[in-house]
Amino acid sequence: MNLSMKLLENSRFEALSSQLCVETGDSNILGRIESYSCKMAGDDKHMFKQFCLEGEPHVLEALSPPQSSSAPSPNLLGKSSEDGENPLSDKCCRKTLFYLITTLNESFRPDYDFSAARAHEFSREPSLNWVVNTVNSSLFSAVGEEFNSLGPELWNAIDQEISLQGCDIYSYNPDLDSDPFGEEGSLWSFNYFFYNKKLKRIVFFTCRSVSVLSGYGRCCLDNELDMELDDEEEMDNFTEDRFPRALCV
Repeated sequence: MNLSMKLLENSRFEALSSQLCVETGDSNILGRIESYSCKMAGDDKHMFKQFCLEGEPHVLEALSPPQSSSAPSPNLLGKSSEDGENPLSDKCCRKTLFYLITTLNESFRPDYDFSAARAHEFSREPSLNWVVNTVNSSLFSAVGEEFNSLGPELWNAIDQEISLQGCDIYSYNPDLDSDPFGEEGSLWSFNYFFYNKKLKRIVFFTCRSVSVLSGYGRCCLDNELDMELDDEEEMDNFTEDRFPRALCV
């Protein structure tokens, strides 16, 4: 499934993603927030038809229950369910599954290919509050007091982009063999999709913690630092061009 969903530019997400890449002493936190359009172009429609050869686009696929056994199923929170359906599981149509897999492919390409991902590797989250609390707890434990100011800004930016109250929220919880975050030294990770069907848009929020002993993620942090230094150099050059230094006689 080699296609591209359109990545939507969002300067606030870019700034937040930079703030979510930090070294905490014993681990590297690598976070990223991106927005994608679900409006399919010609090539996307062709790939979608191929994807649906395995099943009709509106056929429901069984998802796994939320990761925590204490998390209630969305069905138990008033969402519609069919008679005879396992109350601890949920379902989504193949079209939605196509969007989730394609988002993963676009966000992680060319390093990973998720074309073989299956519905049981995804879950539908029970509520927005559940996801917010899970994310906040993970990041506060990792970053500490700094997250107190970052957290509200983060959720406000996501809400402005996707209108959270109108979203279905999914997570990707892969098998160990296909987990892109399964490298040695990986401590924890989460991958959330905020899907607003009316807006035809997905906000993807991915984050992981990697032990500094593994050395993994150091290059990502170095790249962030290089970008910041480049920005500072550009500003210095801009200032010198506008306000040339006086020549000593």
